[in-house]
Amino acid sequence: MNRPERIVSDEVLYNVKDHIATITLNAPQRMNTISGEMLGALTQCLVDADADREVRCVILTGAGRAFCAGLDLVAQTQGKGLAIGGAGAVSTDIDLRNTPPTVLHAMNKPVICAINGGVAGYGADTALGCDIRLMAKSAKFALSFVKRGILPESGGTWLLPRMLGWSKAAEIFFTGRTLTAEQCLEYELVSEVVPDAELMPRALALASEIAANAPLAVQAAKRMMRMGLNEPFAEHVHHVYLQLLPMMRTEDAKEGMLAFVEKRTPVFKGR
Repeated sequence: MNRPERIVSDEVLYNVKDHIATITLNAPQRMNTISGEMLGALTQCLVDADADREVRCVILTGAGRAFCAGLDLVAQTQGKGLAIGGAGAVSTDIDLRNTPPTVLHAMNKPVICAINGGVAGYGADTALGCDIRLMAKSAKFALSFVKRGILPESGGTWLLPRMLGWSKAAEIFFTGRTLTAEQCLEYELVSEVVPDAELMPRALALASEIAANAPLAVQAAKRMMRMGLNEPFAEHVHHVYLQLLPMMRTEDAKEGMLAFVEKRTPVFKGR
């Protein structure tokens, strides 16, 4: 199941091939900094991918030498970004429920962030919101909010302590440190660091491995992991059991067990 690349806007590209949706931030001339147009288009792409029954995994990446270097400050001063006026004050009328980090947190489809280059600010929060992060060897991860007199506005302060523990997250946030790819791997902020030219092939290989599994089971596993972050163990086990009961009656569950008995590769249909 392949589809031609869809240009949601000039700044965001959307392509579906072999059950994998690839979303590309496409403003390399300004290092993919987020404008108001890009924000809306990226949100729509994520919502579309999550709703599309044919999509089983999503890759989010950037064009050019950066993944996303934060907000587009030029657009901000022109009144076209996510702020009001020239002072850069954050708008009070943004619907945070419909922005990429919030949508990422609510998505059931797994999302791989292929960090192709520099990432900072809003881009850092967006990358942290993805399920799996792969990083090009030359890329850098800047969590330098305090150096700009601001703080992570889209989930970073919720996500990073859960990923790294309080002490390491505090050290990184309070110093405003920029991390190399090797440091990100050491801190387990990313799953893998690969040579720059191998980033997208590796992301596609991982996405293909995920997409070959039963999509309903993968999505349920993600939902349960998300719920488990904020509920007691006994309550969580009960919720998992309630998810498992209807899943055992799906065609994919029957196919998975039959394929195991017949010693063949299962063919899952998402139903």
